[in-house]
Amino acid sequence: MLDERKQRVLQAIIEDYILTALPVGSRTVARKYGLGVSSATIRNEMADLEEMGYLEQPHTSAGRIPSDKGYRFYVDWLMKSASLSEEHLRRIHKGYQKKAREIESLIQETIKVLSEITDYMTVVLGPQISRTKLEQIHFLNLSANSALFVVVTTVGFVEKCIVDIPESITSDELELISEVLTHHLKGKSVEDITRSTLSDIRMDLGKYQDFIAASLDLLEYLLNQRKDERVWVGGKTNILNQPEFQSIEKARAVFSVIDQEELVRDLLSAATPGSIRVSIGGENRIEEVQDCSLISATFRIGTDTYGKIGIIGPKRMDYSHTVAALECVEKALSEVLCRVIGA
Repeated sequence: MLDERKQRVLQAIIEDYILTALPVGSRTVARKYGLGVSSATIRNEMADLEEMGYLEQPHTSAGRIPSDKGYRFYVDWLMKSASLSEEHLRRIHKGYQKKAREIESLIQETIKVLSEITDYMTVVLGPQISRTKLEQIHFLNLSANSALFVVVTTVGFVEKCIVDIPESITSDELELISEVLTHHLKGKSVEDITRSTLSDIRMDLGKYQDFIAASLDLLEYLLNQRKDERVWVGGKTNILNQPEFQSIEKARAVFSVIDQEELVRDLLSAATPGSIRVSIGGENRIEEVQDCSLISATFRIGTDTYGKIGIIGPKRMDYSHTVAALECVEKALSEVLCRVIGA
């Protein structure tokens, strides 16, 4: 542990650097932060902190900036809890009140509000469609021998494709088949469909046995084709507003990761239920984002993890404000999902 004076000097430097993005000198600390010691004493403390690896000096005769180690000590030991303004709280709750029950609209709202409140980039991993429960199944007649097969889940995912139908099946019969399948499958995921369920469907729709068997195979295919969580990204241009990313090469490196869904999943893989995780610089496993910090959390339905949220910004990001925003949005989103799905 650092002694109290070194902690106060480190905290002053980090908080000033967060505000200004400029290296911080001893005179600035002495003038702005009222530590009760001289510039010379602060300069000595800064030299010690640099030698210990908490600060870096980007240029000779320049002030200091925090290192990854310095940011980590700040987040773990010095950062004070922040509260969101009433305006930000209203913005969050108003957004979720307006949105429909579809998961996509809720996630889009999540990305929008977090990007606006933090001025950083937001990424979300949504739920696997195969884990969601069925709400409705429709066959919509297109012609004498084709129909649109539509599958709707409880959170609004929609999968559809065109299927061949026997000419002997009428529009009224298609409607009946839709109603019976919905009756037996509503509230079930693919994993919940048992032999007993299939037996009940065959009993009610035995006349259409071959068509029903083919339709159920297609249903399983449609829901299982997306094994991975879907990735949503918003606020990408916020990165370009940060002084650290005025270099197009640095920004391009970050975007090269964000544009690859598998890398985003890997980036958020360490997010754990029930806690906010802060990954600073080199703690991120992907080299292209090691000039960034990532603050991540999960959102839930009841006790089940349903997806993950990450906020990506410079290492100089306002950690306390961003953590407070993510905590509030995660809680609000989880509550809305519980109401929507009835968990």
